[in-house]
Amino acid sequence: MKKVLLIVVDGISDRGTKTPLSSAKKPNMDKLAEMGINGIMDPIAPGIRPGSDTGHLSLLGYDPYKYYTGRGPIEAAGAGIEVRPGDIAFRVNFGTVEGEGSVFDKVVVDRRAGRISETDELVKAINEGIDLSEYGVEFIFRRGSGHRGALVLRGEGLSDKISDTDPHRVGEKVKRCVPLEDSEEARRTAEIVNYFMERAHEILDRHPLNEERAKKGLPKANVLLLRGVGKVPHVPSFESRYGMRLAVVAGTTLIKGIGRILGGDVIEVEGATGNRYTNVKGKVEAALKALETHDFVLLHFKATDELGHDGDFEGKREFIEKLDSHFEPLLSLDFSKVCLILTADHSTPVTAKEHTGDPVPIVIVHEGVRVDEVEEFSEFEAYKGGLCRIRGLDLMNIVTDLIDRAEKFGA
Repeated sequence: MKKVLLIVVDGISDRGTKTPLSSAKKPNMDKLAEMGINGIMDPIAPGIRPGSDTGHLSLLGYDPYKYYTGRGPIEAAGAGIEVRPGDIAFRVNFGTVEGEGSVFDKVVVDRRAGRISETDELVKAINEGIDLSEYGVEFIFRRGSGHRGALVLRGEGLSDKISDTDPHRVGEKVKRCVPLEDSEEARRTAEIVNYFMERAHEILDRHPLNEERAKKGLPKANVLLLRGVGKVPHVPSFESRYGMRLAVVAGTTLIKGIGRILGGDVIEVEGATGNRYTNVKGKVEAALKALETHDFVLLHFKATDELGHDGDFEGKREFIEKLDSHFEPLLSLDFSKVCLILTADHSTPVTAKEHTGDPVPIVIVHEGVRVDEVEEFSEFEAYKGGLCRIRGLDLMNIVTDLIDRAEKFGA
């Protein structure tokens, strides 16, 4: 049985005449380009700026226009919540507010509460101190990485057609949740969210941990800022769709969440942080090990995206070189049994400091591919390859055909 290893280097590609990828010393990535068929890919469609969530859904063959309902459900799954179809889920930040009156009268002075990292006590207090049973609703609140968390509302008559409470910038008041459609479900859900916001602020503001932070001159983590609301969709599992058992090796909650929503196994790796200090060697080793037990392995690296957002050209180039130094074992794979894909979910140019709609380079290495003349993995060489220009949604069709899992269309 042939296996697939999909390596996604988040936001690896850039704009301009010289990029971190094109200027990096990356002999192993270049060797893969030489061994395979190359091209450029629009993760969603030409000119569309993908999120990491919609980009990955597309690469895995799930049309984001059909299956993406918001980042909240994916973050919740990534945080370890067993989300169910119909759940309403949010991304959460612990933030800091100041002022008098209710939480909605107060001004956000820090959307990350000083990038607080230890929130277990605060999460416990929220879970023990809030009761939504009078609404016939239960909630699940879990911490994420650092200042992040995830919230799920579960019950009948809920809607995701509601607004964020996160103003998305400091110096503004916390937003009151409002319905975005004229329905009883949306009005009721907004009322529940606003009650939750008030109670959470009351609990957090007087919590001993926050009182201690205030004494030390640190910002209180005294508000929960909710955003990215979405209703958990009915999504067919990866295995039911493709007949392949999925494993995900990643350091970020979002990518883990995609794996869990698709019914895959998330493989935890010690030191897999999702930033430039992530355990690259450990993640590569875990992915190769997973190929022994799974049919399809997604190996994800986040730091290139973060460094692109930071506008850090040298940092991004150095991380690409760090990645490459641990990619040598990939060259020894038996490509008659393994199909390897190296690509990205979107571009994050250091000049833009944001995701863009620029196509990303892609190389596929597998026995029988029409090897082209490309000898370097970069934005400027990939377009010369035999794969030409494809969409992200084309990738699984191409891969399943290469590994003889595709069904014939027609007689």
